[in-house]
Amino acid sequence: MSFSKNQTKVINKLRQKKYRMKEGLFVAEGIKVVKELLASSFELDTLFVTEAASENFTSYKVEIVNEVDLKKLSSLKSPNGVLALFKIPVEKALNSSGLVLVLDEVNDPGNLGTIIRLCDWFGIQQLVCSVNTVDCYNEKVVQSTMGSLSRVAINYVDLLPFLEKCASPMYIADMVGENVYEAKLPKEAVLIMGNEANGISDAVRDYVTNSLSIPRFGVIQATESLNVATATSILLSEFRRRV
Repeated sequence: MSFSKNQTKVINKLRQKKYRMKEGLFVAEGIKVVKELLASSFELDTLFVTEAASENFTSYKVEIVNEVDLKKLSSLKSPNGVLALFKIPVEKALNSSGLVLVLDEVNDPGNLGTIIRLCDWFGIQQLVCSVNTVDCYNEKVVQSTMGSLSRVAINYVDLLPFLEKCASPMYIADMVGENVYEAKLPKEAVLIMGNEANGISDAVRDYVTNSLSIPRFGVIQATESLNVATATSILLSEFRRRV
């Protein structure tokens, strides 16, 4: 069976954020990712599978499609037989207790996907994103999370009003901040990571007084900065190590 013209049109449109928001749907691909989402609280809309992959989804109502058509619609270099549409859930209420991670205009889908996986790994239940951060239902983000998207609460907010209400100490990641390996880190805190090219925005930098840095140990020290996802993993590890 082939995709209908309407199905093809919908799937292609869902690669744009405005249509995802309008339709309330997002695309997920790959057996592992789709299985993780099916096992979560996400609500399935439509499940397209090839005949060869259908044995992985015997408990679900599926639409059988041929591999050639699936490859045409897939965003993956090597599609493995499944493409699903899930309903975008309503954002959960913000919870600023515990260790909260905040992203200030992170633009790269791969970085956001990796950071969501890091939140899942380190037990960060609340990820707060600025309104200009890449959409977490972007197909590349969904793919990069490898299913962790279903286990992390993600909210998009205007950052300053949110930070004004936070009672926990707040930290920005900064090249000239306090050495994270020497800093006394609290159990409950708000950690803010900045844009890949420009770092923390001026408005947030002016509001938050605590800053943390990851020291360079190389002899030449020519590397300008760490990738934001890499830096996030190091800082989250340090916060969790002190608990």
